[in-house]
Formats: sequence, C-alpha cells, structure tokens
Amino acid sequence: MTDALRFYMDQHFPGPVSRALARRNIDVLTAQDADRCGLPDVDQLAFATAEGRVLVTFDPDFVAVHHSGMKHAGIAWCPERKHSVGELVKALLLLHGVLRPDEMCNHLECL
Repeated sequence: MTDALRFYMDQHFPGPVSRALARRNIDVLTAQDADRCGLPDVDQLAFATAEGRVLVTFDPDFVAVHHSGMKHAGIAWCPERKHSVGELVKALLLLHGVLRPDEMCNHLECL
C-alpha cells in the first residue's frame, strides 16, 4: 500500500472533481475508466478495496454498507447537493493531505 490515499470515484461523482485531483498528481480512478458503471454497490466497494482505493461517492447506500461491517479501504461520502465542485475538490485535497491509507481503512469520512 502506498503512503498517499488513492481514490476510486463512483460513477455519479462529477468528472471535474476527478480531473482537478489528477492535475494535482493525486491517483484517481473513475468507475467509467475502470469500466465498472452499473455494478452493485458491494462489488464496487470490493473492487476499490482490492485496489487499495478510497471509494468517493454521493450514494447513501455505501453508508449502510459501511455500517454492515464490510471491510474496505475507506469511504468518502457526502450528500449529492451539499458541495460545489470546488468545495468537493478542497475537501478531498484535505482528506488526501491529512490521512494515510491505514487511517482510512474501514473508515467512513463524511465530507
């Protein structure tokens, strides 16, 4: 596992957020780029975990999956209309800057 967080963006997360993070040399993989759109939530989370990536999502179902006890590399969640694109970028930059992968393991971060 690397020293820096790596992100896996849910298919509904805005592309401009992913691109802004990538421009800052943050490792970001989107569901679109991984050809994983439309797969069940538990499959998405299992993939992110196998890849050592924090799942970034608006989907509240992942909060329930977290509370079910499923092991994961981390989930960053927020309600879909809570933040602007710029605010999402800032929140994820902060998360990336202050937490290590081992600190995100099985952790749900509400943005």
